[in-house]
Amino acid sequence: MDTLHPTRYWRRLDDGRVECTLCPRLCQLRDGKRGVCYMRQAREGEIVLTHWGETSGFCIDPIEKKPLYHYLPGSATLSFGTLGCNLTCRYCQNWSISKSREDERLNERTTPAQIADLALHHGCRSVAFTYNDPVISLEFTLEVAKACHDRGIKAVAVSAGYVNPKPALELFGAMDAANIDLKGFSDDFYHGLCGGALTPVLECLKLIRHQTHCWLEITTLVIPGHNDDDATLSALSQWIARELGADTPLHFTAFHPDFHLTEPAVTPMETLQRARERALANGLHHVYTGNIPNSASESTYCSGCGALLIERSGYRLGQWRLSEGRCVHCHRALCGHFEPYPEAWGPKRLRVNPE
Repeated sequence: MDTLHPTRYWRRLDDGRVECTLCPRLCQLRDGKRGVCYMRQAREGEIVLTHWGETSGFCIDPIEKKPLYHYLPGSATLSFGTLGCNLTCRYCQNWSISKSREDERLNERTTPAQIADLALHHGCRSVAFTYNDPVISLEFTLEVAKACHDRGIKAVAVSAGYVNPKPALELFGAMDAANIDLKGFSDDFYHGLCGGALTPVLECLKLIRHQTHCWLEITTLVIPGHNDDDATLSALSQWIARELGADTPLHFTAFHPDFHLTEPAVTPMETLQRARERALANGLHHVYTGNIPNSASESTYCSGCGALLIERSGYRLGQWRLSEGRCVHCHRALCGHFEPYPEAWGPKRLRVNPE
């Protein structure tokens, strides 16, 4: 299998370099050089995607692990990634994949059809592009999504949303659901800890919400001393409520020291609860905490009468009080995509190989 593949979203410069226009970095590359993302390379006057069809392996996970709480709860998703990332987060918790430059980590070679068939064979309702950002493998991601849709399998993206508007519309227009990592709420945070900027992510979020049919949830990793102050947490949740709508689910998750950011301690549960309470007070209806077990703030409640609708504990579903996607008490519709009865994959993780 040829592991190089043509790409879109680039232009030739007068000085012989090629500029990649996929993401806001706009990497300008001499022949043979790779972008910051590692997966896109200048070759003979164009940009090619390297490692087409090569992945870092497959696992079946609960959809809640992405995290997606309002999209086919209880179902299994086939998760996989590639290499590289177009951000340089100092605290990356998937750094062994996203920061790797070792081709031996790509230990599975497969086709889009084989990935979709693997999901179908194992009863997965969706395929999740995760572990590293699917933006940088745009062309392969889109081919896999098409193969999945041909077989009735949904496509789910876990992304930082660091992508220019035109490719963002193409990518997320082909996704059924996405969780976007809104890492902080200032350019200082994005520049200092992630090597990026805030505005392109906000524009991507608005594009997904208002110009596609992709179901959207948001995750913010709360890092002590960096993005956990009251002003930041309030501004972030107020912006989501105003620009994306009160029904947009928001997940505040706990930081664990990793990669190059080892000084802050694990985020206290009290901080996550404070973030959640502020977001609810700012008008958001569905705010969750993660990475630290707490069934009360992992569960879903009716935004009308406050009744418990979906009970969760450690990726395991408990009570289910929905009827046709509505609260059984007050009949208010719950935002999202729900089956009449939840599936029960549970918290287990299963490693699988292509047939």
